[in-house]
Amino acid sequence: MPSEELQYPTKPYSKVNRYDVREGKATYALKTIHELVNTCPILQVSFATQDSPFPTMLPMIGQMGSFARPSSDIGDVLELYLHGYVSSRLINMSRKSNNSNDAPGAETEPSGLPITVGASHIDGLVLALTPNSHSYNYRSAVLFGHAEIVTDAEEKLWTMELITNSVVRDRYRHTRLPPNNAEMQSTSILRVRIAAGSAKIRSGMPSDEKSDLEDAALLDRVWTGVVPVHYTLGDPMPGPYNKLETLPGYLDDFVRESNQDAKGIAVEAATKAMKPKLKQED
Repeated sequence: MPSEELQYPTKPYSKVNRYDVREGKATYALKTIHELVNTCPILQVSFATQDSPFPTMLPMIGQMGSFARPSSDIGDVLELYLHGYVSSRLINMSRKSNNSNDAPGAETEPSGLPITVGASHIDGLVLALTPNSHSYNYRSAVLFGHAEIVTDAEEKLWTMELITNSVVRDRYRHTRLPPNNAEMQSTSILRVRIAAGSAKIRSGMPSDEKSDLEDAALLDRVWTGVVPVHYTLGDPMPGPYNKLETLPGYLDDFVRESNQDAKGIAVEAATKAMKPKLKQED
């Protein structure tokens, strides 16, 4: 484990602007940011294209990790690996970026296609006395980095296992292995070297104005509190050609434990501050 908590550098493009510190806590800690990314089912990846005035955004799956140091702690310096189809626009642009950086006289730092990656979790609906005081309990992270195509076959296989097991724990070794040549050729992996990252987290109960909390009639008629929100996995449904009569233990354990953990996170986020928070009057 790292001897101290590592943090991403604060850059102008990664700095979190908090307009109300009671509505979200900023952090640049690698451990927190990496956990948010690794537990997010879908990552939002954005990048600029020359043929559009708007940034392009794609939903993708990915995981933080280190092929060079596979036993690295979640709070250590890691890369982000993204799984994509070989002919997608993002993959093609990253491939061109790789080639341009290899050209004579090309800049060597930073290399790769600049991208921004977002990960968001909703943990609760925060219901206050007035519409303006409503909020969410949430955890969100943003990473900024440069994407390059993984060309090493061993690293590519390692990443495919990493990402597959991020979908369902221990799934990779319970499938047909290794991937065949067609599967390897049709799949591309992006390695993103992170330049900066930040996260913002909100937890606890509602925060209302002092004057509203002193309004007895308002308190008597408006329900306030938090509705926990968590991602729930349903009962596995066998496919049309499934021949296993019983659910594999690794899958049964994964579903049960994932649901327990998700509910626990949402409830903990709501109960971190049971006393009502007061907003300062202007």
